[in-house]
Amino acid sequence: MAASFSSSLRSCSGLLVLLAAGAALSGCAGMSETVAPAFADPGKYELYDCKQLETERKALASRTADLQRLMDKAQTGAGGAVVSELAYRNDYIAVRGQAQLADEAWRRNRCRETPPEPTPPAAPPSSAAAAKPASKSGKAMR
Repeated sequence: MAASFSSSLRSCSGLLVLLAAGAALSGCAGMSETVAPAFADPGKYELYDCKQLETERKALASRTADLQRLMDKAQTGAGGAVVSELAYRNDYIAVRGQAQLADEAWRRNRCRETPPEPTPPAAPPSSAAAAKPASKSGKAMR
């Protein structure tokens, strides 16, 4: 009777440990918005000017999108949610924190987006190149 009680107690304690671990991990999934700035240096962007902040914000947005694509791709496979969390989640949270701090510095400095440079119109082909057709045989003409 004592043996069956101890095995029953052991299985119940194992179940409780699994439930506690599941609850702890599920709580982490919703914390990314509030925890993100904790993974970034708050003074990193203090001395950046608007041009540097614009470049940094674009790079961070690109990196965030890349990590999101990688996480989405990893979640399509078997066990993908675990792989996604282990491989990419910490980087994703850190980059999101940096992006939030860069955005705060952007607003604090009252920066504005640089308008894209207009592309110059394409030059028409020169008349000399258009007048002389290329040789089709590949041999030089004499």
